[in-house]
Amino acid sequence: MNNELFDFPFYKWEKELAEKPFLKQPFGNLWETYTWNEVGLMARKLSNGLKSLGLEKDSHIGLVSKNCREWIIADLAISMAGYISVPFFPTLNSKEIKNLLNFGDVKVLKDLNLTIEKGEFLVLLGASGCGKSTLLNCIAGLLDVTDGQIFINEQNVTWLEPAQRGIGMVFQSYALYPQMTVEGNLSFSLKNAKLAKDEINRRVKNASEILQIEDLLKRKPAALSGGQRQRVAIGRALVRDVDVFLFDEPLSNLDAKLRTELRVEIKRLHQKLNNTMIYVTHDQIEAMTLANRIAIMRDGLVLQLDDPKNIYNFPINKYVAEFIGSPGMNFLQGKINNKDNVSFQIDDTLFELDGYNFQTIVEDKRPVWLGVRPENIVVNDGNKSMPVNFDVVVEVIEPMGADTLVWSHFNGHEFRFTVDGNKVINIGEKINLGFDPLHISIFDFESEDRL
Repeated sequence: MNNELFDFPFYKWEKELAEKPFLKQPFGNLWETYTWNEVGLMARKLSNGLKSLGLEKDSHIGLVSKNCREWIIADLAISMAGYISVPFFPTLNSKEIKNLLNFGDVKVLKDLNLTIEKGEFLVLLGASGCGKSTLLNCIAGLLDVTDGQIFINEQNVTWLEPAQRGIGMVFQSYALYPQMTVEGNLSFSLKNAKLAKDEINRRVKNASEILQIEDLLKRKPAALSGGQRQRVAIGRALVRDVDVFLFDEPLSNLDAKLRTELRVEIKRLHQKLNNTMIYVTHDQIEAMTLANRIAIMRDGLVLQLDDPKNIYNFPINKYVAEFIGSPGMNFLQGKINNKDNVSFQIDDTLFELDGYNFQTIVEDKRPVWLGVRPENIVVNDGNKSMPVNFDVVVEVIEPMGADTLVWSHFNGHEFRFTVDGNKVINIGEKINLGFDPLHISIFDFESEDRL
């Protein structure tokens, strides 16, 4: 092992450092003048410079620096570069990730506290602009976070480069090298990592067998279909032999039939490998069919984190209830009536809520939303045993094969329900509907939280 002595004057950061007040005594107030992330980012820059010197791994590096603040940053950088040093770390909470990313005064990701279990398939689901892809890019190291920490396999990777995090990423665009064959695309990162030729061949062969692209290895991307290109993109992440895979809307560029096929392939891949997978999508069908758990995001916040069944049956608020389910949930605006039994009142109509499990005591006349899914509506003869019954007039019919979606109105609110695809229904027909309060959701009118 080498023992090296370096004098690092930190000229590169003098301007940055001069912009903030600094401690006058050793160590004590450093974290009051800098956030832990600012120190980490400066140390990462220096760490990359140290590695470029070409020293042997585990080299001992001594420091001669002008002041305490430089020593602390350099000490951390040495450790990050893989050399021998005594690290200086404050206490870290492996589960806490809060105010993860800000752009100026705009907080893009807020108050995140997310733990993903080993081998789990977690889907980040939300509308455009909710922060799901931004969160994935923070995990991947493509964006520097402004606060909080990110841990992978109990290692703090917050300031590590993407290549050092032990992840494989599949992007929305295939991002294949057009001049290379499929085999060349799969092996490119392995050659850059200077792996042995036999190991490269083994990994490429294994990935191509799993993804069933053995016959495509000598083709170039231009000679592949969209589905084949996406398989190659997945294979390029697969050959890295990592524990964590990140998917950023990988199926959004494909047609509906191909999306279904590749969705099944990804699920089979997870079942076979049992790796941790984090998958970003705005498609609720992808989320429901792939995930062990779904994190529904809005405006940089995770609104609900749960398994698909619970999110579907017990949405935490009205937004989640609207977002999950196709066709969407019906909503009726009314108030609670506690005179006899607990009921939902809309104008002069009362729906008894016997069997509904309220999460809190609900006062009389409280304004609420009642939500019920179209598939939980029972039509005509089948609804005689239902606690709630009412009539609607058929306005629009949408045949969908196995089912028919029927559009109507009830007390000024749009109301949809599904019937068997073979059932004959006519526009203008009056139909009696019913539902069980066990299968509804009640939300506060103002906060829209579940009651």
